[in-house]
Amino acid sequence: MLKHIVMWKLKDQAEGADRATNAIEMKRRLDECAAIVPGILKFEVVIAQPGFETTYDMVLYSEFTDKAALDAYIQHPTHQALLPFVGAVREGRQCMDYEV
Repeated sequence: MLKHIVMWKLKDQAEGADRATNAIEMKRRLDECAAIVPGILKFEVVIAQPGFETTYDMVLYSEFTDKAALDAYIQHPTHQALLPFVGAVREGRQCMDYEV
């Protein structure tokens, strides 16, 4: 099994909207990817919640059967279509993939 974790820090303003609005839109777009290819075992997109310590605005926690499933997800047209929006609204990104 392979785990794929991505965290984003969003810009205060981008694409004509504020950080909170863009976070909701980004979550909506990412949620559309939850079952786009076989081999996705878990797919959770979370916006930072008030009252908890956080240095990033959003996180994707996902699990895949193997690297081939992750590669299929990354290359899928639905995932590729959201990348320009994510690139426009993000200030920073951190990612880690690892096998368990």
